[in-house]
This record gives sequence, structure tokens and C-alpha cells, in this order.
Amino acid sequence: MQETIRIVVAEDHPILREGLKMLLSTNPSLKVVGEAQHGLEAVQSVKSLQPDLILMDLSMPVLDGVGAIKKIKKINPSIKILVLTVHKTEEHIVNALASGADGYVLKDATRSELMLAIQDVFAGRGYISPAIPQKVVEGYPEGKSLQSYTPLEGLTAREREVLKMIAKGHKNKEIADSLAISIKTVEKHRANLMKKLDLHSASSITVFAMEKGLTRESDSAEESP
Repeated sequence: MQETIRIVVAEDHPILREGLKMLLSTNPSLKVVGEAQHGLEAVQSVKSLQPDLILMDLSMPVLDGVGAIKKIKKINPSIKILVLTVHKTEEHIVNALASGADGYVLKDATRSELMLAIQDVFAGRGYISPAIPQKVVEGYPEGKSLQSYTPLEGLTAREREVLKMIAKGHKNKEIADSLAISIKTVEKHRANLMKKLDLHSASSITVFAMEKGLTRESDSAEESP
């Protein structure tokens, strides 16, 4: 007889939470024993409900998914955590796995993929959505450690220079003259860094750079174009 998997659904949107509960109820080997509206409730459910697996959203109030994963794994490392989220960025994926998540599935997954992910994670095999580039999670789940990732690590030295100059109010021509590169090259670096950082305006670049302390760094070139 197949073992029943006791699940807590951690999702802050009531409609999505109800939908997931109904979906999981169609599988007789799965039993939803509780739900959580935010990360702190998910943590509290570990002691009160003792689930086998937590289906964890990442963007939640009070305590986000990554914070909840860290706390839950400290309380009971044997509880399996399967992230179910819309986030596809390398930062979200690597940080979730580095925090102790046992699997990562996107919310546009099919019912069959979600069921497979739950079974694999519960069995200790881990699961990563096929939609996620392999290079992001290379070595998972074979036991290689994953280090916490920051978006800046994805930038080249030149993109970082352009980022700092944009944040300081320099226009494309000024950046091109300063770095001895063409305006077209500046525009390419600008487009690349905005895509990598998921930033969409000069003002958002400025805020990001200030938060990371980049505007206090030296403006000296770090590499040739």
C-alpha cells in the first residue's frame, strides 16, 4: 500500500491556495493537512501539523519563502520542501536551493509535473523544473553545495562600470567617451545589465546601485571593452 504524503500548502493568495488543495485532493496518495497564508504560518505548521512535505511559495508577507525554508530546515531537516513559484530568475532559484529547498517547480507546470515533483521530492530524489536552465543548478541534487547568489555576480566588469555611470546620471555619450567605447556598445551593455537585473529605467538602476553601494566605488575601468 502506497504511503500517504502529508502536505501543507503555503500560498498567500486564497484562490490559488484553494485551487492547489483541490488539485492535490484528486491524488489518493496525497493529503493536505494544513495551509499557510505566509512564511511564518508555514514555520508554525511544522510543530503543530508535522507534515511530510511543504508546498512553498516564495513571495509571501510576514516571512518570505526563503526565510521560511531556512527556519523549517533548522527545526526539522527531514521535512521536504518543494518550491512552487512564478519566479524564474537565477537569484530566486539558487537562493531557494541554497536555503534548503528540495525541489523547485514553476506555477505554469502541468498537473502531472507537479505530482511527479512531489513524489520525487518525498522520495529524496529532488526535482528541478525542466524549464530551468541546467547551468543554474549544476550539480543538484548530487550534493554539491550551492552558494547564495546576488544579481551583481551575473554582470561582467564592463557592465558593472556602465551601471555605476548610469546611476551617477551620465548619458550614453558621456559613458562612451569616458570608457573609450562606441555609443552602440554602451547601449548593448545597458540593455544586457537591465535584463540581467530585471531593471527597466534609469531611476531603478540608480536605486539599485545606491542600495548595493556601487556609487561609492571607484570609477576606474576594470577591463577592456
